[in-house]
Amino acid sequence: MNYNQILKKGENYLKKNKIKNPNLDSELILSKVINKKREKILLNTNNKLKNREILKFENYLQRRFLKEPMAYILGYKYFWKYKFLANKSVLIPRPDTELIIEESLNYIQNDKSKKILDIGTGSGCIIISLIKERPKCAATAIDISKKAIIVAKTNAKLHHLENKINFINIDIDKYKSYNYDLIISNPPYINSIELNRLDDDIKSHEPKLALSGGSDGFREIEKIIIKSKELLRINGKLIMEIGHKQRNQSLKLLKKFGFYINKISKDLSGKDRCIVSTKL
Repeated sequence: MNYNQILKKGENYLKKNKIKNPNLDSELILSKVINKKREKILLNTNNKLKNREILKFENYLQRRFLKEPMAYILGYKYFWKYKFLANKSVLIPRPDTELIIEESLNYIQNDKSKKILDIGTGSGCIIISLIKERPKCAATAIDISKKAIIVAKTNAKLHHLENKINFINIDIDKYKSYNYDLIISNPPYINSIELNRLDDDIKSHEPKLALSGGSDGFREIEKIIIKSKELLRINGKLIMEIGHKQRNQSLKLLKKFGFYINKISKDLSGKDRCIVSTKL
């Protein structure tokens, strides 16, 4: 079987289960199997595959057919400008979350050293991307999941930042270190009803711990706002991702705990997604 034949087979098989990008997914799977770039594959479609490569391809294809996200099958996802390892212990990085990086870079000048805390770091993609852009800053990243911390540490090592970021397996409730200039977070904010309505790719494969914000979706956001009041220095910034229906509730709580609202950024769909606030 050659590249062209196996790609056609893959595309047709994925179409049966209504996979959104069957052609692209087949190409990416083949690229992983034979360790060649997609461009190389498409320029050499008559090249033959070995039997073990065909079996490997079919195994990955079956995983995708069962709606496992491509990031977990490939083992990585690009975020901001960089490549990050991803597995089922962590949420897959999403383009909307890059708003946190953009807003943080607006706040931190290139030559400044700021003390940063990342709450619920997951794969570490946010804090690692930020420190790559602002290397003079000092960073701590926490997560309640031991497995997530392992992934984040691995990613930091891959980006040669293992000595620049302190990763700690702890819940924010128990964390006691103060005078941060900036706290960033992409907390779980999906409520119980919406959680059950998510696509199978997300609902059946991504960690519930990183998605579920409790019955109203606001449990972790509330916790972070209250704790940030304690951990930030005066005039320190809290930059946080929210669900697009959580704007009013978030603003109300931020004001209640003495935060000034600087900005609400919209995501790629034009929905409220990131709040920048300052501790007064």
